Amino acid sequence: MMSGTGKLPQKRKVPALPENEKKLYDLIWSKETLGIWTADMKKETGLPNNAVTKALKSLQSKGFIKDVVNIHNKAKKIYMAVEFEPSKEISGGTWYSEGSLDLEFITILRKQCRLHVERLKVATLENVWQFIRDSKVFYIDFSLQQIKEIMSAMVLDKELEELISSGVGDFFHIRAGRECYRSLKGRDGPKEGFFSAVPCGVCPRINECSPDGIISPNTCVYYQKWLGLDY
Repeated sequence: MMSGTGKLPQKRKVPALPENEKKLYDLIWSKETLGIWTADMKKETGLPNNAVTKALKSLQSKGFIKDVVNIHNKAKKIYMAVEFEPSKEISGGTWYSEGSLDLEFITILRKQCRLHVERLKVATLENVWQFIRDSKVFYIDFSLQQIKEIMSAMVLDKELEELISSGVGDFFHIRAGRECYRSLKGRDGPKEGFFSAVPCGVCPRINECSPDGIISPNTCVYYQKWLGLDY
């Protein structure tokens, strides 16, 4: 885990380890937040399969390493030192829990964002971000970009509309020319957009999704299930 100063954790002093365990522990530690796959351990250490399996089991029982879920390939077990947290490339970041898209968490966050926009009638991204931070509803300190991802998904789902402030009327508290959001509840937008039925509608990483990318409809298990292709 990164410290508050942004420095990498110090490598702990471990008791003398058997040769194979020390070799693996040093390798796993060196991979930091990315961790390392068992097949790569075998390649880099030259140890046979049974020796790697035995050493990993021992290191885990001693509390030196842990296995983490790789969201891009759940069958590909990744190991890292317990002092580190997996990078978002491995874990999926805030929007994932135990390797799966946390739909309940995202739904609650979307609701809080929408309620604040409705309360103000018109709100900027910064308004919503500050409200979420001050509300203490969530234990996570969201970045502005993370709230932007959520708001963009809500615009696609016709829950909100993105527009430019005129500086008058409902926009009086927002400087003219600034981007802002307004709820479509009770307006021309549908109560439930078609996009809400599609997994993409609640996925805050939709802007990173592309046919050939790491995040892709071709590899998304939620999209495949929605299409009825999970057979």
